Amino acid sequence: MFEKTIDALRRRGYDAVAVATAEEAKAEVLMEAESAQSVGWGGSETLKEIGARQALEASGKEIRDHQTQMDLFLLSANAMTEDGVIVNIDGTGNRVAASIFGPKRVVYVVGRNKIVSGGVLEALARAKKCACPPNCRRLGKKTPCAEHSLCADCDSPDRICKVTAVFDRCPTHTSTKVILVDAPLGY
Repeated sequence: MFEKTIDALRRRGYDAVAVATAEEAKAEVLMEAESAQSVGWGGSETLKEIGARQALEASGKEIRDHQTQMDLFLLSANAMTEDGVIVNIDGTGNRVAASIFGPKRVVYVVGRNKIVSGGVLEALARAKKCACPPNCRRLGKKTPCAEHSLCADCDSPDRICKVTAVFDRCPTHTSTKVILVDAPLGY
């Protein structure tokens, strides 16, 4: 289902797996969290949709929102190219910072809707068009994209697209796994 992208992610230094359902993705996340004493949470709608946070809390795991020093950091991507480049846009940079350096292990859960066949420019466009407007609405931001569902490259102080990270390869010293899910998840 994702053979080309899985191969590309592995060539780029990531541990990568494909799963068919949200339930299988949750099982992968729970398996990754078994040995973790602390789990960081990157504010991901994808992870909420698969029920990962509730399952981790039910298992007694300590969850830390937006922290960089923990055993495991969980997040999603705003977009990913078919050839394995990950793109994330952030308002304060805490989520992208934790995905680059700090945690002992990072795990992305990425739905098929976030994978683009073009390059980085298409991934950036997807993030701004598909992820930023609903995230602004969810966070109660007063931005043109929240109001009109269209990125206006605004100067609003509430703008959430202030920090953009493009992961061409897995960061050095950051063990990272990508779980691709054959389901539309998150924004």
